[in-house]
Amino acid sequence: MATKPAQVLVAVVVLLLLCAATPRGADAATACDATQLTPCAGAIIGSSPPTAACCSRLKEQQPCLCTYARDPNLQRYVNSPNGKKAMAACKVPVPSC
Repeated sequence: MATKPAQVLVAVVVLLLLCAATPRGADAATACDATQLTPCAGAIIGSSPPTAACCSRLKEQQPCLCTYARDPNLQRYVNSPNGKKAMAACKVPVPSC
């Protein structure tokens, strides 16, 4: 039965690929999805104070902030002065990645 070892090898490769695709530093229960931070748009892009919904989402997405900070499309928001102000107001530590 030559197919049994081949099937095991394929399963191992698939598991390794799935593990490599998981964002490092993210809690397994946290789905890293930057769109979850849309309640923070007014605070990060504008100058309004963060809402309770924004703070709640920032706390949920905290394990993902380094992933966002490394993303060329998102890093300007995470590292912006307003982004840091929103994190401070919500008592979410600014990530040091």
